[in-house]
Amino acid sequence: MKKTTRNIPTGIGEGALTSYIHTATLCTVDLDTYKHFYGEVMKMQIDAVELNQEDKNKQKKFWNIPEEIDYDLYHCYRATVPSLIQLRILHLKTATPKIHNSYSSYETGSFSLGFPTSNAKNMDKRMQEYNVQAMAPMQLGDIVRADGEKGQYLETIYKGPDYLHCVGIERVNFPQLAPCDPVDGFGGPGYSAFVAKDSDAEVAFYTDVLEHYVLFDSVWEAADEGALGVNANTPFRFCGIYAPEAKQNHYLLLDFKDGNMVDTGVQSCVPNQGLGMYSFQTSDINKVMANAVKKGITVKSEIQKVSDYILGDGKACVLETPNGLYVEIFQED
Repeated sequence: MKKTTRNIPTGIGEGALTSYIHTATLCTVDLDTYKHFYGEVMKMQIDAVELNQEDKNKQKKFWNIPEEIDYDLYHCYRATVPSLIQLRILHLKTATPKIHNSYSSYETGSFSLGFPTSNAKNMDKRMQEYNVQAMAPMQLGDIVRADGEKGQYLETIYKGPDYLHCVGIERVNFPQLAPCDPVDGFGGPGYSAFVAKDSDAEVAFYTDVLEHYVLFDSVWEAADEGALGVNANTPFRFCGIYAPEAKQNHYLLLDFKDGNMVDTGVQSCVPNQGLGMYSFQTSDINKVMANAVKKGITVKSEIQKVSDYILGDGKACVLETPNGLYVEIFQED
């Protein structure tokens, strides 16, 4: 398969088993909306990927996509910041079930992509100019670091395509959550979030299988009329998980504790419409697989040779997290 000529970092830190979130795969029947939102509004570049039938058939088998489902493939990225999360978009010719039915934060599964920015007010102005709706007006909040240092953040959750939340966030007086374009201040995708019913099992997947670490893990209370849109004072677990040595492209987990979470009945996996897979690079795919087997993780595709436009040539496998998300593991040749 033809490969991108872009120099995309692997994201594997020194001595680390796996990278930060390298690529996120989204499926949709509405390519025009994706091009408008991610391309025009969010200032990302979208390239069509040439894919012959043989390569497509291999992908379908590897990603567990039924043979009768056809699609075109696109690569979406922020050209000025190559280390950010790459988006792999499958434009479906056949409609599949939607992971989400609404923007309700109570719906379990893939929740958001984060778009850190060094100028949240300018970002919000642009969103309003393009009539992108927000879950709530911009919020100003306080940050208190473990060492006692204080700062603030500006945050707005916007309504992205296929009911995915897209979070614009600026940290005032602190480094941003991921690198931003040095000219216009736009950034992201620089992290992603997931709503899980069995949050303990999901955390264990990242810490025990991928060997990431928990940076923070606590129970928060939802603000009155906050952007999450859940009942005021609802307690929820909020957990941040990072790859070793990484300062971006991390994973956030939410687990609402008021008993109102909703399972839509549609798994967060390809080819269902929405965000259905993360891809991680690894320095030792056999070690990842051994970890997965030890933890009883479902293996959707065994280790095999693959050729991928974004990831390159190497060996890969597909795992399923305890809450149903597909995770692609890739080791470069």
